Amino acid sequence: AALVGVMFMVVIATFEWASLRILRRMPRTDVLVMLLVTLVTAISHNLALAVLLGVVVSALAFAWENAKRIRARHHVDAAGVKHYELFGPLFFGSVQAFTEKFDVAHDPAEVIIDFQDSRVADMSALDALHKLTERYQRAGKILRLRHLSPDCRRLLGQAGALVEVNILEDPTYQVAGV
Repeated sequence: AALVGVMFMVVIATFEWASLRILRRMPRTDVLVMLLVTLVTAISHNLALAVLLGVVVSALAFAWENAKRIRARHHVDAAGVKHYELFGPLFFGSVQAFTEKFDVAHDPAEVIIDFQDSRVADMSALDALHKLTERYQRAGKILRLRHLSPDCRRLLGQAGALVEVNILEDPTYQVAGV
């Protein structure tokens, strides 16, 4: 009991009580993770479990926030081709928001998705591209992908026959020799 009292006094003396004021300005997920880790540690006396749980909750919160970052801007060029410019990561968390951005029924015969400011991150994203391609094919329309990064192309290559997409080849530029 004396050791518990000593430990309690050390906690009171070393804790920065002024730090409680900044809790209102911190992101809610960070405060939640901090409280969760503290409670799990206090209840289970297992710091490793509490930290692991905190990492999992933080990762899920990060995925949730990044899922909301995918945006698209679209325009129709002089040839009647509709261009969708994507912004933000395309991954398992943003797949639903991604697929809702396309209007297959009202889009013209040819559609180009530009990934210059986006990135295909995982197999869920590839599956979403495959399903979107199938929707456009059923409607008798062509869907092309442009400006895929080398790692996105590698993912498509690894998917092989699982994913069928029409990639619009980007030109490769080289520095002219002197």
